[in-house]
Amino acid sequence: MKPKKMSEESGSARNKFRSHFAVEIVLIALLAIYMVLAKGRIVGDDLVFTVVGAGLMALVTYWTLHTLRDGLEMIVLRVRGL
Repeated sequence: MKPKKMSEESGSARNKFRSHFAVEIVLIALLAIYMVLAKGRIVGDDLVFTVVGAGLMALVTYWTLHTLRDGLEMIVLRVRGL
């Protein structure tokens, strides 16, 4: 009975990691678009543009760390299953 629960936990962790990874890719693409748009602009010249960029960078950083945590959780569940 315990191995079945372990595989359910592993599947749930895997699905969560996949969805978080997909969001991570979208966020990185948005950040890349922002960087292309920001090329040639002076930092702080347009306050709204600068704040949006800082917020986007903070969100990407947070989400990357969150996704890494999910990946580590998935690895731990696999190792524990061995």
